This record gives sequence, structure tokens and C-alpha cells, in this order.
Amino acid sequence: MRAIRRFTVRPVLPPSLAPLLELATNLRWSWHPATQDLFAAVDGGAWEEAGHDPVKLLGAIAPGRLEELAGDEVFLARLHQTRADLDAYLTGDRWFQQQVAPREADGGVAPRAIAYFSPEFGITSVLPQYSGGLGILAGDHLKTASDLGVPLVGVGLLYRHGYFRQSLSREGWQQETYPVLDPDGLPITPLREADGSHARVALEVPGDHPLIARIWVAQVGRVPLLLLDSDVEENPEALREVTDRLYGGSVEHRLRQELLLGIGGVRALRAWSRITGADAPEVFHTNEGHAGFLGLERIRELSVAEDGPRLSFAEAVEVSRAGTVFTTHTPVPAGIDRFPRDLVEQYFGPTSPVAGVPVADVLALGAEDYDGGDPGVFNMAVMGFRLAQRANGVSQLHGEVSRGMFSGLWSAFDEAEVPITSITNGVHAPTWVAREVFELGARAGADVDSDDDEVWSVVDQIPANDLWATKRVLRQRLVEDARVRVRKAWQQRGAAASELGWTDQVLDPDVLTIGFARRAASYKRLTLMLHDPERLKRLLLHPERPVQLVIAGKAHPADDGGKKLIQDVVRLADDPAIRHRIVFLPNYDIAMAQPLYPGCDVWLNNPLRPYEACGTSGMKAALNGGLNLSILDGWWDEWYDGDNGWAIPSADSVSDVDERDRLEAESFYDLVENEVAPRFYDVADGVPIRWIEMVRHTLKSLGPKVISTRMVREYTERLYVPAATAERAINSSYDGARDLAAFKARVRAGWDQVRIDHLDTAGVSETPEVGGALDLTAYVSLGDLAPGDVRVELVHGRVKGEDAILEPAVLPLELVETYEGGRHRFATRLVLDRPGPFGYTVRILPAHPALASAAELGLVASA
Repeated sequence: MRAIRRFTVRPVLPPSLAPLLELATNLRWSWHPATQDLFAAVDGGAWEEAGHDPVKLLGAIAPGRLEELAGDEVFLARLHQTRADLDAYLTGDRWFQQQVAPREADGGVAPRAIAYFSPEFGITSVLPQYSGGLGILAGDHLKTASDLGVPLVGVGLLYRHGYFRQSLSREGWQQETYPVLDPDGLPITPLREADGSHARVALEVPGDHPLIARIWVAQVGRVPLLLLDSDVEENPEALREVTDRLYGGSVEHRLRQELLLGIGGVRALRAWSRITGADAPEVFHTNEGHAGFLGLERIRELSVAEDGPRLSFAEAVEVSRAGTVFTTHTPVPAGIDRFPRDLVEQYFGPTSPVAGVPVADVLALGAEDYDGGDPGVFNMAVMGFRLAQRANGVSQLHGEVSRGMFSGLWSAFDEAEVPITSITNGVHAPTWVAREVFELGARAGADVDSDDDEVWSVVDQIPANDLWATKRVLRQRLVEDARVRVRKAWQQRGAAASELGWTDQVLDPDVLTIGFARRAASYKRLTLMLHDPERLKRLLLHPERPVQLVIAGKAHPADDGGKKLIQDVVRLADDPAIRHRIVFLPNYDIAMAQPLYPGCDVWLNNPLRPYEACGTSGMKAALNGGLNLSILDGWWDEWYDGDNGWAIPSADSVSDVDERDRLEAESFYDLVENEVAPRFYDVADGVPIRWIEMVRHTLKSLGPKVISTRMVREYTERLYVPAATAERAINSSYDGARDLAAFKARVRAGWDQVRIDHLDTAGVSETPEVGGALDLTAYVSLGDLAPGDVRVELVHGRVKGEDAILEPAVLPLELVETYEGGRHRFATRLVLDRPGPFGYTVRILPAHPALASAAELGLVASA
């Protein structure tokens, strides 16, 4: 008989054990081994049974055991020491307080608070509010901000079912289940008003009832994460279902989710500041376009709210843009949210959640009004760029791809000048690095809590035998975990226990182990390794240098193509001849990943280049002494150096997809057979010395780069501080916003009169030489614009091919004289300092101190 309702009853702890609940509801425990060990000491068996979930653990402990612990002086001393350590972590000065905040005293800017919006957050497996890399990155961003003391507050949705749990049918087809999550059983707490009621937000939506959502708080170390939950009784059923599951439902359902995330998220932040006294955010960071509607709520606050400054729409846009950062993670157009224009128009019509903001202005923000755009859609990424003054991709190569994808928004500029920078992702080492690896470093004298780059050099002090023995321990743990998962998966597929004895022999802790785990999207090519099954089998079963493969990944529930890829892998792994050497592990999540990355010797990534935005799983493997074997895509393209792993040659120039797959699969087989496996098994005195040297080099060359402390510092210095600076400058009395909006309107209205009339050059002989000078004069017409409204530039550099300027340099021209009719003379001198083919051009750009980029308006007049 099924229950019609379920809820979780939280335990009442003896007063002396009360700190346990506080430790359980601060998610720092998920990356703090000492706190995990404390919970294990409560009851080791129950800790394992609870899946390392402290809230579930405390709900399962018998009253007698609690009484016993309450009288155990040794345990109580340990509890209070752990609680004191958390206090010190939460209140002590960290990098931000030591390095960034003091700038305020010298007239600099340190953001008082930064709001970080994401549709998913992967923090721990016991809070399953994530599907893949986007969420894991968001979780690592919050954890790292906490470690560094960056004043971040996260904003997301609380999904009643989270993402799906994956299992397999007897035939190897992915099956999805959606277990109900009870908020009272999760490590979160309600945000409460002064009267004790649960804090809420409300949005007007079409229909006769607003969308209401409760606010929950997950405490991620020092960082609060606000989660909105629409499963409240006042909502009609369709609105209760808005936060039912991650990335599910109809197009309209998805639109409602993103309205709640963006607009509701800003309102949740206002409630958080009002209730707790926390600083209101100065910077708003949207992690992908899903939260882009947050900009509309900020515009509403500034332009039509009764208690706001009542700016014009254009002025409010400038205020909102100044403090907004937009990160795009998408390397393929199909990954961008695009809603039917008429559906968006319906939601921002008479019952708009941002009442008073003109629907035409809303629609214009997401319009694909550029060559090749679709006038019938509303593009969330396009709105993200238009409402953020600063934007970035997540690796250098992805930055290039993004500048190409979105170049239509700045069509007058070369792709290299499109104002999308890049900050390469990183991973949170305390979450993903096995404690045995940290212990190795500590024994060698390293301060493993330090984020100083020099700490990585300690790897040279660790004996090769110790490194190799540690990897063997980690491989053994992965093997044991995989055997349990394979056995459970087969039982779910209908196998009897009596026919599963073979699972005890799955994998071998002394065999070269290659890992591959990612979403089963077509471009990630889950089955490239299966291109030649017979050759793969020979690699797996090699008598002297065998290889074993551990594979995992989920396909989107609606992606039958991805499910077919999984089925192909499962069917091969079912082959009795090789099933001890290749496994597919269902339900890839954080709990699986934590033994998987450390246990692999090699991490495989073989996407279609350049469609991997970053690919952080390989970073996690590298931090655990794993070597990457990857197509030069994502982060590997910029940090592979020839000695920290292997690059699979990419057949980019081959247009036939099948032929490209064949060539790249053959390269994979050749590398494993001729380079990877021989080096792994080249053992002298029990240790593969050349392999260990590659491991040492990997840790030293990649360690300082792939950690998320480097990433969050870059976000802080390159985006958050400049955004806060711009936000304060434009917000001081809103005069800055009014001035910038008026400037943009004036420039757009008058730009068709801007042109370069004539260029004069002098000083260059018929045979130019290094050290010579080019004197350039430009006569320009500006119409009604003033010389101070523009910048006239000489763009120069080496030329190649059809006169393309390579690595262009820019030299401004100075105003020399003004004539009647809006005509002006500008001039400059350029010293020729390098030999070879040389070229130049002249252009005019809008100029204003509040512009973050010369390309911001998308306007240029060229010679």
C-alpha cells in the first residue's frame, strides 16, 4: 500500500549533541573529511547505510545511542572541536578579506555581495539538484567562494524530483525514475519571516493565480544558497509542478521555471537581505542563460516600482547591465534556450511578472534580429549578452567558439573583437581529490590547505613507490565500488543472485584503468571507442598489457539517440568474454564520481572538436594523479604540453563524419596500444618510473591551473570587481545611467552620418625600413556627434593572405582641428618596429568612459 503523503520527522537531539544538527546542515561537511569522520563515529554502519547523508543518519540513530553519545566525554570533546573549527572557518579572514577588501581603504572597490544564479547546483549527492557539468561547476564555484571568503550568495530552484535516477532494462535501455525529495529530509532550512512563517515570493503569470514559491536555504560553508520551491498548497496543480524536476516538461513549463529562477530569484534575494540584514548584491552573475530574466526584474525595480528611482527603460538597462556578468557554457546552438516569441509575449502581456515594463522592450532583448537569426524565437543567451556588460566563455577555445556563435550581435566587428572573454573552469580540490592524495602531500611537508602554487612542487619529494602504492589503493577502491554497482545493476535488470558470481571478478586493481564518464550527448561520442570492437577486445584482453574501461553517463530522458549510444556500450559490456574488463555503471552522480576519478589511471575525452566547452572531469582525474588522453578540445587544448598526457589527433578537416570517427578511433587505439599501455607496464623494481614521472609532471603543470581557487580569483579580479566598480559609478545618483543611456541614444541616432572622408599619409619612403615612421592624418565627418563621442583608431599589424591583419595593434589618433559641418582632422605617428608584410586601416568607434568594450554598441565606421 502506497502512502498518499510523505514527510521526514527530524530527531530531537540531547542539548549536548545539538551541534551535530548545525554541522549536518552546513554543507561544508561534504568536503571536510574531519566532519565526515565525526559523523561516521556516531554510528559507522548507519553512516554507510545513510549513504554518507548526515541528516538521514541523525534521523536513523536510536535514542539509546544518542544518550550514550551524550555521555561520552571523548566524543563530546571531538564534537566541540569540530564545531569550533567550523566557527573559525566561517568567521576568519580569508583571501578576499586579506587581499581584496582592503582596497576600499585606498579608494578601490571590493564587491559587498555577489549573487550567483544557476538552474542547477551540484554540491553533494545527498542534495540531488544537478544533472551534469553545469551544476557541478556551479557547486564548485560556491564552495570555492566560501573557501576564499568571496561574499557570494547562490540562487537556484529546489526540484521535488531533482534529476532522474538511471537504471537499465534487461536489454540495456536507459530507464528513468523520479523519487520524491522531501525538503525536511534534505540538508536545508526554511528562510523564515519575523513571525516564523516560511518566506515566499510571488510572480504574476497568465491565469487567475500568481506563482508562489517558498525560499529554502542550503548553507554551503560561508555561502548561502537560496532555493525556490513552488510545491505549496496555495498554487494550483500546474504551478505546483513548476519545480517538479530539472530539465523536464514542456516548453511552457521550462519558461515558467526560468521566470521563477530569474525574477523570483531577485525577489528572494531582497527577502534574504530584509530578513537577515545581509548586504544587497552589487553584482549579478548568471551561469548560462536560464536565469536571464533576472535583468527584467532589476529593470522593473528601477523603472516602475513605486519605491524605485523611476528611471526610463533605457536608463534602467544601463544600471542593470553595469553590474551583471553572463557566463555562456554552450558550444552548440542546440544547447541554447529559445522560446517561441508569441509565448514570451503572452507571459509578459497583461499579467506580466514585471508589470509596467513594456512587452515590446522585453521582446527586443531576446530578438534574433541579425543575419541568420529566427524572428519567431526569443533567445535567452542573446538576452543574457544584451543585459550583461561583461560576458565570458569557460575555456580559451570555448571563448573563440562563443565569439563566432554570437558574432551576429556585433556584426561590424571581427570575431576576435567580439566582447566575450574567457575564464577557464576549475574544480574544487577538497571535493574531488582523494584524502590519500592529500595525505601524501602532507607527509612530504606540504601545507595541503594552502592555495599557493608552490605547494605543487612537493610532489618531487614523494617517493615513487609511495605514489604508485597510493594509486593502487585508489584503483582498488574503484574496483570494489564498481563490483557493487555492477551487481546491483544486474539485479535491477532481472538477474538472479545465483547467476552473478562473476561480478566478484569484474575489473582488476592491477590493470591499466581508463575512465570515461559524461552526458551521452552525440558530440561527446560515448561510442567512439566501439568503432572497431574486435580491436578494442584485443586491447582489453592483451596477455601482457591488458586494459580495462569504466564507463558512465546519462542521456536526457527525451534523447533516444543518446539512449541508443548507452545501449551499444552496455551490450558490448555484457559480452561474457570481456565483461571483466569493461563496465557501464548506471546512475552517474557525485557519489560515483568521487571514487571514479581517483581510481582511474587515464581519463578519456573524445568529443567532436570544438564542441566541448571545457570538460572538467579530466581536471579532477589529473588532480588525483591521472593522465589525460583527449582530443585537443576544451581546457586540454590550452594546457596540454606534450608530457602531461596524450592528445588524440583530431581530423577536423574531414567533412565525412563517419570517416572522421574512424580516423580518430584508430588514433585512440594506436595511442593506447603503442604508448599508454607500454609505459604503464614498463615496471622496474615494482614501479613504472616513466609513468610516475608523467604523473609528477601532470600534478606540477596542471595542479595550479585546474583548481577552482584560480578560477574564482579570476572571476573576482577580472569580472566581479570591474562590475562592482561600474555599478557604483553608474548608480551613485543614477546620473551616470542617465548620461550613458542618452549617449547611446544619441550615437545610435547619429551614426549614419559618421564616416572617414579622406586619409593622408607621409613619412614612409618607397622602401620602408624598420625605424621609419608613418604619419597619418584622417579627415572625418561626425554629423551631430562631438569629437569626444568617438575614438578614431589606427589598426595595424602583420598581414597575411587577402590583407588580413594578424594580431592587430591599435593606436589612437588625436584631434588636431575642427571645421564647419561636423568635420574634424585627427592625426598620429606610428614608428615601424618590425620587418615583414605590414598593413593598416582606420576606424571610428563610439567612446564613453562607462563602456566596458569598444564593441559594446556594435557600431564602427571603417576606412
